[in-house]
Amino acid sequence: MHTLLVANRGEIARRVLATARRLGWRTVALHTDLDAGALHVTEADVAVRVGSYLDIDEVVAAARDSGAGYVHPGYGFLSERAPFARALAEAGITLVGPTAEVMDAMGRKDAARDIAVEAGVPVVPSYDLADDPSSFAYPVLVKAAAGGGGKGMRVVRSAAEYAEALGAAQREARSSFGDDTMLIEKYVESGRHVEVQVMGDTHGHVVHLFERDCSTQRRHQKVLEEAPAPTISEEQRGAITASAVALAAQVGYTGAGTVEFLLDNATGEFYFLEMNTRLQVEHPVTEEVVRVRGERVDLVALQLQVATGEPLGLTQDDVTLEGHAIEARVYAEDSFAGFLPQAGTASLVRWPAEDGTVTQPTGTRVRVDHALVSGQEVSTAYDPMLGKVVVWGADREAARTGLVAALDDTAVLGLTTNTGFLRALAAGEEFRDATIDTAWLDRHEVPAPDGDLARVFAAWTQVLLDTRPAEAHLQSDPAGPWHADGWRMGADPAPDTVTLGETLHVVDRHRGRVDDHEVRTVSAQDHTVHLIVDGRAEHAVLDVRSGDVEVAHRGQRWAWQRPDPFADHGPEAGDGSLVAPMPGTVLDVRVEQGQQVAEGDVLGVLEAMKMELALTAPFAGTVTTVDAVAGRQVPLGHVLFHVEPTGQEEQA
Repeated sequence: MHTLLVANRGEIARRVLATARRLGWRTVALHTDLDAGALHVTEADVAVRVGSYLDIDEVVAAARDSGAGYVHPGYGFLSERAPFARALAEAGITLVGPTAEVMDAMGRKDAARDIAVEAGVPVVPSYDLADDPSSFAYPVLVKAAAGGGGKGMRVVRSAAEYAEALGAAQREARSSFGDDTMLIEKYVESGRHVEVQVMGDTHGHVVHLFERDCSTQRRHQKVLEEAPAPTISEEQRGAITASAVALAAQVGYTGAGTVEFLLDNATGEFYFLEMNTRLQVEHPVTEEVVRVRGERVDLVALQLQVATGEPLGLTQDDVTLEGHAIEARVYAEDSFAGFLPQAGTASLVRWPAEDGTVTQPTGTRVRVDHALVSGQEVSTAYDPMLGKVVVWGADREAARTGLVAALDDTAVLGLTTNTGFLRALAAGEEFRDATIDTAWLDRHEVPAPDGDLARVFAAWTQVLLDTRPAEAHLQSDPAGPWHADGWRMGADPAPDTVTLGETLHVVDRHRGRVDDHEVRTVSAQDHTVHLIVDGRAEHAVLDVRSGDVEVAHRGQRWAWQRPDPFADHGPEAGDGSLVAPMPGTVLDVRVEQGQQVAEGDVLGVLEAMKMELALTAPFAGTVTTVDAVAGRQVPLGHVLFHVEPTGQEEQA
């Protein structure tokens, strides 16, 4: 039996482990202390602790000690590090990827450019660093020869800006890659990023698995990716894919790789940019549209096949396209507040395809690669990507509208993500019409949602939480629509105003109105609420607690503070009555009538709105009333306990 160590974390580790398990391989996961309880750790046969995913010696030792004959690096971390590939080879362990020599050759943009020229692949016109900047035809792009990810890259529009931009790019490259070698190339003002998936084996065979379009990017970081490319002609497709195969063959490439090109919208010409010597983040869109002899392709399975020395077993004629797929990267960042990274506990998580892949009634297929579940801590220590939502459709428009719907069904509460931004972008006219080029997001802002409908959901839901299940406008579920996962109905009439932050909302449940909106409940279960708002079907995911309320609507998270329920319903000064601050269920009763208690002693525990609320003695005294039984539901304001202050019971 083969043993595979996955030298990565998060969704890509889970993705690789899934294929390895399906093929019957024994699997080994790595984890740091921060990831000890992560999903990828629980899904492997063996888990090994390391101090860092970037420590070559530790990772190689983990592979050797766990009996792994193969290591899959995923992407990021050590995936394109030639020293890592050499260290594995010296230990007699096979890297699932190209050789160290190929990484050296293609990992530097200057060396890769030379190889592309030798292979007859078009390259971007360039200038020598020693040339006089005043002779350049601006704009030009100054970029680091080493590394990637948009680091060490600047657009220069005049000779006057050149020296400062060059210096800044060099400093960034030196800090990021330890190498400040720079390239100066023509800058294409309006271009599309088209990349080709290639696969080579150790027997000299190289095939392409068609192309992807990754033009929707911000500051050289991809946001939405799709396959096939929607704007190229068949002639361009043939030329670009042939160039990618020629380059891979020239360098003796083995395994999965991606050759990236820039397509000039003004001229229709394409130029080689770089080669990524690993699996790409966006590989799922290729897997969704590419067929090998009629079956969907599994790129990780092909990688493992090549790593064991087997031939690919397919020819270019075996590879065909079917339909269209689009991927959205979900990040822990606030896109409408400067794309600031976010961290915290994901209190409630809903993915549109919890078990991987589902087929929608529209005929589209949703796939989610993720590593985030409810209650999980999200740290800034690692890449902020939480998951990828991928939708396949028979054509691009079907895939696009399916993606919008899937993002509507994606909810992360507890911290802010870019899901609402992705949804707005995918729903916009520019993406619909495929007019977004590589710099579009740097020139335009995606309009932020106004939150009006999210407020309707928050206000309406809070009122309904306190109404009877027999109300005519509620679903005819005998248990009431709020029965699941801590949602329960109270017996008392609800108030007709709700405060969200500093805004007061008027809710008339009998007439079905929230402020100026007509509202009708369709269903509510397990935190997901479906409403008809002004005649339109809408749904949202809510988490209502005593201190705040969170809503995810159309992917966007909204959070508001709520007034302290204890402030309204708690005991007055000198009053020993403890009442239910909201409808709930008594979980525990810890005192009996006549018992002496000290100030702060817990008398009982109430579960309300998915929270446990401890009811404590307001002062020292004697418990004179106990009207609470564990398991009993109580309405808002119900007197559960009464305490007489010490001394007063004697005077009475």
